[in-house]
Amino acid sequence: MECAFVGAGAVARKYAAGLAESSLELAAVCDLDLTRAETLASAHGATAYADVEELLAAESVPLVVNLTSHAAHADVTEHCLRADRHVFSEKPLALDADRAADLVAMAAEREVALGCAPINHRCDAQRHARSLLGDGRFGPIRLGYAHAHVGRVTEWHDSPGSFLAVGPLYDGAVYPLSLLVSWFGPVERVRRADALDVWPDREEREPSRPAHVEATVAFESGPVIRLTASLYAPHRSREFNSLELHGDDGSLYLADSGALAAERGTVSVGGAGRSYVAAPHPSPRRERRYLAGPERLAAGVERGDRSTAGARRAAHVVAVCNAIERAAEDGGPIPVAGEWTAPPETEALSAPPVRPIARHAGALDSMSGSRRADTSTPGTRRTDALTPGFRQADSDSSPTTRDAAIRLPPVGFGCSRYRDGEYVDRIESIATALDAGYRLFDSAELYGNESRIGDLLDSPGAPDREGLFLLSKVWNTNHEHVAEACEGTLAELGIDALDAYLLHWPDAWAYQGPLSDLASLPPAEQEALTFPTDADGAPETADVSLTGTWERMEALYDRGLTRSLGVCNVSLPQLETILGSARVPPAIVQVESHPYRPRTDLIEACHARGIRVLAHSPLSAPGLLDEPVLAEIADENDVSPAAVAVAYHVDRGVVPIPASNDPDHVAANLAAARLRLTDADRDRLATLEDPEFER
Repeated sequence: MECAFVGAGAVARKYAAGLAESSLELAAVCDLDLTRAETLASAHGATAYADVEELLAAESVPLVVNLTSHAAHADVTEHCLRADRHVFSEKPLALDADRAADLVAMAAEREVALGCAPINHRCDAQRHARSLLGDGRFGPIRLGYAHAHVGRVTEWHDSPGSFLAVGPLYDGAVYPLSLLVSWFGPVERVRRADALDVWPDREEREPSRPAHVEATVAFESGPVIRLTASLYAPHRSREFNSLELHGDDGSLYLADSGALAAERGTVSVGGAGRSYVAAPHPSPRRERRYLAGPERLAAGVERGDRSTAGARRAAHVVAVCNAIERAAEDGGPIPVAGEWTAPPETEALSAPPVRPIARHAGALDSMSGSRRADTSTPGTRRTDALTPGFRQADSDSSPTTRDAAIRLPPVGFGCSRYRDGEYVDRIESIATALDAGYRLFDSAELYGNESRIGDLLDSPGAPDREGLFLLSKVWNTNHEHVAEACEGTLAELGIDALDAYLLHWPDAWAYQGPLSDLASLPPAEQEALTFPTDADGAPETADVSLTGTWERMEALYDRGLTRSLGVCNVSLPQLETILGSARVPPAIVQVESHPYRPRTDLIEACHARGIRVLAHSPLSAPGLLDEPVLAEIADENDVSPAAVAVAYHVDRGVVPIPASNDPDHVAANLAAARLRLTDADRDRLATLEDPEFER
């Protein structure tokens, strides 16, 4: 779609930087400074104008991007709407709430689209924060702090006059306010506000409005936010554009509410009574272009959508800013005029009662939280219950391609207590992993801590059950007693169904009785129960076939005790044995894998059948993290060798399940999913394969 820029200053250059990769074509540029318009226009083969009416008369472009100074936005937008052009405006939409509402009404009446910056609610860091807020782990959000420190624009902007004219609310506060309105819906009132005319004596140019404003803002859905917007506080201060939200059961910190990309430390989470830990976005870094707002508006127009949703949100933010100014004059409270309702695509968060995971709650059929009665016939594959996100293959009920596989997070967290020859406590690190954003937890009855994990998941601040993928494993001594083992695990975890239940090993050993709460026993007793030996000191085996054990596993699936089945530590022939007779084939295979032992043949065979592969022990192979190849790739990407080792699996479509008791390492392992390897990186890592590798 062709578009025109009205305004050719610094922000216009930022928008123009995305044109080369955009579906938009710049046809015209208008600026009161014709020379400036000509400079930008000539760089993109566009026509320059010095008058917006002249542009509208001469050009038929359907979309105008309004990049003028703050105070000029409303007038320019009105001119363009009257000419029946779609408009995307830089913020603010207007400086007066009534004027902003009139613009929205005019766009709707003339059936043209109207959008407005900022688009921060669509950026990765903010969407990641929104997903964390939406999984129930914070309880109701009741209190927050928002900062918008625009800084002393006379020191860092080449044209500070527009900023000085409108003050910090209409340039800076719109970022956290737009985000909060997208998340929590409309503001009900401004409870209190104050404004300061504070400014350095040495400055010749002063703000026309108060340079520093503080307000307490109450949302209809419950949260109360203390907002600070300032031209006086430097934009390089510790709190620049931050947002901190506190709920009954935890806190979330967003370092930059206007960030166009999710850096590793942009989002952090503090569980109830716990220190903040980084909660990195587990996907490669993606920076939104300034042009993304106009592009989205244009795409909607081409679909026949003349949306004004973004403008309606922006008009509500203007009304909030107006109310803050009035409250600063008389103290408040001031109701916020106008109405705004979040559209379905940005359905507002509310402050519902705390809903932690219920002990023995009804089985959930998906991470979205829906509940569904089991209407399947025993013996048939319930693809709707294999969650989160199990998709049936096109050809038949058995998965035959990776497209049929369970959708899993890119990195999981290992709950094993065994490390470097000793048992260690994992509960604090599991709590840290929950805060950091891990949602796949790999447990087993052998680990002996499932009761404590259940207590943690049942405590305030734990994510909703729908947001977790819980996996456990039956130990070697229970191949003839898988029902007893699975029921024990469910009781200890406090749930009715696992997302996946796996054979820990294909080998069957002599039954030793139920294995419950092993962590409470002395190590010698644990070892005697889990590693039975015969008179010669060898493992005491049981005459139980692998296919017979799998039939018992399938019975658990039929009963709805697990939504999928899997197997660990298998060879390809052993897997084929299971697949040859399985009525319910494995959905997951978990094996040791790392650059020394890539397990390529097994992984490719699994992926060809739609079986997901998890890699245990991805970092613990002796000497792996000291390999020069990992160090070289790590240095080139400013990450650790461990991050490269984790990314190695993500790159292959394998889910690594590292574990650590170090909070920084816990967060770093999850953030490693963001690293993208090159072909050269893959070639170098391939040289580490060691066919003779043994632990």
